[in-house]
Amino acid sequence: PDVGGTDRFRRPLSPPATENPMPSFDISSEVDMVALRNAVDSANRKITNRYDFKGTGAHVEHNDKVLTLHGDNDFQIDQMTQILLPEMTGKKIDVRCLEHGDLQKVGGNKVKQELRVRVGVEQDLAKRIVKLIKDGKLKAQASIQGDVVRVTGKKRDDLQDCIALVKKDVTDYPLQYGNFRD
Repeated sequence: PDVGGTDRFRRPLSPPATENPMPSFDISSEVDMVALRNAVDSANRKITNRYDFKGTGAHVEHNDKVLTLHGDNDFQIDQMTQILLPEMTGKKIDVRCLEHGDLQKVGGNKVKQELRVRVGVEQDLAKRIVKLIKDGKLKAQASIQGDVVRVTGKKRDDLQDCIALVKKDVTDYPLQYGNFRD
């Protein structure tokens, strides 16, 4: 006997869906931080094992979203970059996420360079993507939601046209297209 609706096999009926939401997807830019850490560690191992780096303080430092290359001269920094970037590519990290800072002199004749890891779609780029979709006269709307751009449209084909348009126009920044909803 069911007294007060405590029967554990009965589920309350959910209200019927009033309308189907429009298909959407998100344009984002993410970096796998674990893979980045592994790439930095691997690059540091290669740097310490290379003959031309023996006896120098050359190394790559990883702090949250900043990689710092430490070396004796700008040539060493360049060589370290040529070791680090293929390691990142090997770990499936798009190197376009790096923003190269200026070479800085540090006490004595040492130099360093900071590489900032860009995560999330920056505000300027997000505005550019929204304008691009609007100017493309596609049947889709784009809105900025934090560091993600959400694109909604009536048909899935419209969304695929948006992806093609953005991929063609934005080549200087690594973007991912995900969180598809029908």
